[in-house]
Amino acid sequence: MPRIRPALALGLALNLLPPLAWAEEAARDMTAESVAVSEPMNAGAYLAARIAAANGDYRAAAHWFTEALKADPANPRLLEGATVSAMGLGDFTAAAVTARGLADLGDKSQVGALALLTDAAGRKDYAGIKQLLAEGRSGGALLDALVTAWAEAGEGQVSEAVAAFDKIAKTPGREIFGAYHQALALGMAGDFEGADKALSSDKAKAARVLRRVVLAHVQILSQLERNPEALALLDEVFAPGQDVAVEELRTRLQNGETLPWTMVQTPEQGMAEVFYTLASATRGEADSGYTLLLSRATAFLRPDHTEALLTAAALLNGDGQPDLAAETYAQVSSEAPEHYLAELGRAETLVAAGKPDAALEVMQALSKAYPKLRVVHVTYGDMLRRQDRFEDATKAYDAAIALIDTPNADDWRLFFSRGICHERQKRWDLAEADLRKALELSPDQPQALNYLGYSYLELNRNLDEALKLIERAVEVEPNSGAITDSLAWAYFRMGRYADAVEPMERASMMEPVDPVVTDHLGDIYWAVGRQLEARFQWRRALSYGPEEKDATRIRRKLELGLDKVLAEEGAAPLETRNAENDH
Repeated sequence: MPRIRPALALGLALNLLPPLAWAEEAARDMTAESVAVSEPMNAGAYLAARIAAANGDYRAAAHWFTEALKADPANPRLLEGATVSAMGLGDFTAAAVTARGLADLGDKSQVGALALLTDAAGRKDYAGIKQLLAEGRSGGALLDALVTAWAEAGEGQVSEAVAAFDKIAKTPGREIFGAYHQALALGMAGDFEGADKALSSDKAKAARVLRRVVLAHVQILSQLERNPEALALLDEVFAPGQDVAVEELRTRLQNGETLPWTMVQTPEQGMAEVFYTLASATRGEADSGYTLLLSRATAFLRPDHTEALLTAAALLNGDGQPDLAAETYAQVSSEAPEHYLAELGRAETLVAAGKPDAALEVMQALSKAYPKLRVVHVTYGDMLRRQDRFEDATKAYDAAIALIDTPNADDWRLFFSRGICHERQKRWDLAEADLRKALELSPDQPQALNYLGYSYLELNRNLDEALKLIERAVEVEPNSGAITDSLAWAYFRMGRYADAVEPMERASMMEPVDPVVTDHLGDIYWAVGRQLEARFQWRRALSYGPEEKDATRIRRKLELGLDKVLAEEGAAPLETRNAENDH
């Protein structure tokens, strides 16, 4: 995996589509009475389509918008909904049909433009692309400029295309896009010297946050017989052993092989790269629905674009569409170096679909197929831990940690996760060692500070250190109800009951329906003599579905009071408190 994440804070520099509002809008006005419909509209199909759209269910939405259009084929809202739904499914041929219907009604929406431009690119209709843009079918200023340049290349005007990309590269805020696509066009034309120059400027180097930019430059350097420089670039950007495709490139470069130029070999592949470049740049910055459509457009033009398929599938799964996500992951070729990523994603879709056992079967097979790939073992361990299979999770984390030569700050979470597993299995010495290792690697991680401190509280040992750890965690993460609860509980364990009240009440406001926090609030109220309030909080805690062992203890406290329960458990008694507040 890259050491730096592929995200850019682009803001207005992109001038792209606004967040898709159609799905949000669809959540409103869900009754037939509140929707202004004209005969002979199929109101039932229309409402079903809007509900499906609001839920991000592209397949159902496409079906119901199509049904509604049979009765009212010139309705712009239905046409737009059908267009977006088809694009969400990756069917830009169908999307272009309804987008043309929109265009015939005078619509110039960017959604419709994206559908029409993608369809035209798929048909290699470069003159048609220029005509669409001339008619005002705009996908946004940057997208239009990049697509226009590739249309020039498609018509055989490669020099004009390179000049157009150069102009974009000299536009503030768009330098990296222009430089990257200029390099792609030059590489397509066989001018690797020029391609290297395009990607070697200081501003162009900023594009290295995008994985494909790095891989393109590596191929360019290899074509120029500069394999050592290509290897150095891989080492600079990618951590060793964590990306199968990168490791394959490393091996080939080390063996003296000249890497073939595969990034963009045709103008339509260049168009696909436009959409994927913008999808990568906007991921996490723009509406996820828009990033999905760009990724779908990429894969429509270039079905072997594994990164686009992986992006689309991850977005679908994140939007609550695990079945569509699984179908998209399945489109990644088993021969592709990134196939393991598709399998990792497929396992996540199975978890999302409520099939954890099937997900674990996928992960078990992956861990055997890729024994040297740390991300596989980490993901497997995380899934096992979420299923409370702590022993098996520990083994997965052991395998991942064994692959680390020298741990760095980013590895804190791995030791932290294994420490949790040890603690849950009551192997405290091992748990303590892992939690301390996590803090050694990253001293101010609030989760690790809190977990170690709270564990000491539960063991009733190292209480002074526990308080310091938790106080530091609160400083770092003051808005965490769980960590603030730990601070109050530290005071409680140390007999500082009055000091515990304020942070405990604050934690309760931050976590108002958490059974553990509410139970703790009850204990602290009891300790300071506010027994009626304590019983009220314990009853609230029971209503929030605590674990059965906790529920049994809460019911015992309601029956006998906290003092007697502590006595039954052989714990130290509470100090005597004034019960003047017990009305």
